[in-house]
Amino acid sequence: MKKTICTVFLLLTVALITDSSAQSTLKAIVGGTLINPDGANPIENAVIIVEDNRIKQVGASENIIIPEFAERIDVVGKWIIPGLIDAHVHFFQSGGLYTRPDIVDLRKHVPYSEGELAQIRGRLPDTFARYLRCGITSVVDVGGPFWNYEVRAAALQTDLAPRVAVAGPLISTYQPEALTTDDPPIIKVNTVEEVRSLVQKQIASETDLIKIWYIVRPGESPEDNFALVQAAVEESHKHGVRVAVHATQLETARAAVKAGADILVHSVDDEVVDSSFIQLLKDNNVIYTPTLIVSEGYAEVLSQQIKLTMAEYDMANPYVVSTLFDLRELPTGDIPDRILNQMEHPTPVISNGIMLKNLKLLQDAGINIAAGTDAGNIGTLHGPAIFREFELMAEAGLTPMQVLTAATINGAKLMGRFPELGSITPGKLADLVILNADPLEDIRNVSDIYLVMKDGKGYTLNEILKKTPEDIVQQQVNAYNARDIDAFLATYSPEIKGYNHPDSLIFSGLQEMRSRYQPFFENNPKLHGQITNRISMGRYVIDQEYVTGLKNGRTIQAAAIYEIQDAIINRVWFIPKR
Repeated sequence: MKKTICTVFLLLTVALITDSSAQSTLKAIVGGTLINPDGANPIENAVIIVEDNRIKQVGASENIIIPEFAERIDVVGKWIIPGLIDAHVHFFQSGGLYTRPDIVDLRKHVPYSEGELAQIRGRLPDTFARYLRCGITSVVDVGGPFWNYEVRAAALQTDLAPRVAVAGPLISTYQPEALTTDDPPIIKVNTVEEVRSLVQKQIASETDLIKIWYIVRPGESPEDNFALVQAAVEESHKHGVRVAVHATQLETARAAVKAGADILVHSVDDEVVDSSFIQLLKDNNVIYTPTLIVSEGYAEVLSQQIKLTMAEYDMANPYVVSTLFDLRELPTGDIPDRILNQMEHPTPVISNGIMLKNLKLLQDAGINIAAGTDAGNIGTLHGPAIFREFELMAEAGLTPMQVLTAATINGAKLMGRFPELGSITPGKLADLVILNADPLEDIRNVSDIYLVMKDGKGYTLNEILKKTPEDIVQQQVNAYNARDIDAFLATYSPEIKGYNHPDSLIFSGLQEMRSRYQPFFENNPKLHGQITNRISMGRYVIDQEYVTGLKNGRTIQAAAIYEIQDAIINRVWFIPKR
């Protein structure tokens, strides 16, 4: 009898502990305005109950009973959207100047395999975190080396990382020599047998997608390689894997869809799409990813007309950003003539009108549009590039709700994970973003993030990405080189004091600093500050600087001592070279 009582007592105790443990995993997100981009009206004063990593209940506060033991997250006055999805990135590229030697070959300065690629792989945890900092809880890597599958595995084991879907090497009829390594991101195929073998090799790695680089070079037509594209699609579909195709010309894109492509990963940019093409996409349920920003990124960097958003200064890796200005300090003999010409005779960087018009036509026709950036290409920065993509989608005429749908629901469809992702509904994974401002009023408000939740775990911005004093200083150097006075001053305290070392006051406060630097930036369009040496000591960063590009032909050599407190520059001392 005693044994029975003890057993019952033990079972009750275990049950209570188990029940208490289960209750402690409950979270209640309370008081915000929920925006689900699924056609439903926003819910004011919403309650979202999260259990473990899943959404359990969603509704207006008067309709939801909050469990007594739930952790309460008060978000009154804020807006809640599903986690964002960037449906087109490349982890094998950094977004920096040296990442595409087939476009601009600077391997003499930064070796490709042992330099650029090694740095990219070593920086992956930081890259993951920057995506999450931007509210991007999922990404699709649309093609790279076979080590892409290791990236997916690493992300799966990392809390501060987005969910990652991947494709392996791009199947192509053209292979750039400069990108050819022991594990190339692009592999040239010559026969149907080679196509099928390469598809099967990626299938063995449990690839999420197969990617085809359908390049039609001068003197060729889409029909020349149609059989190879069709073979890749047939082999992929045989194994239940969908196919994404890079095809930027109208007739090439048309041929890709006729061959069975499931996803077009770029805009058609040479002609306005016609009604038969639109119907072809509808009939085949093709997803269209416009990647509007990538061409502008190249144009800005290669002509040295770099214009970054505050989000890019704040959220992108500042050391990758710094490379975008390196063309100004490299020997002119090492820069291709066509790029030197762009630098010396820059033309305004404007949006591609055909791409914008095609996006609007396809959106209005009901084609599934998925937001993607092609991040990793020169000037398209991992993480915050998505906010510039949103602005361009809005410029094309999409409403904020349509942009959000492209970056959530349709991104989930492209990933093949719509049953689990893309909206804040019961049963789905708890990936969401809490904003400080209304994204339906202005799509730029999506970058004003308060908190990110991925897999049911909530993270403050500082928990995701804590900037070092060196990061702050580098951010202001980047703004200096972009001659962006607002971004430059944003790195300084309102009570900033600047001195000629040791104690001769030059300026005090942001207004005095603005009056000093704004005309300097305006009058020196080729201004460039190169950091030749850096020492960090606690909250102090000491930079040795070499400034060129001044209108009068002078150069400046000096040292600057920065004092950083609370992630902002509080004081600075200048020591000119004597």
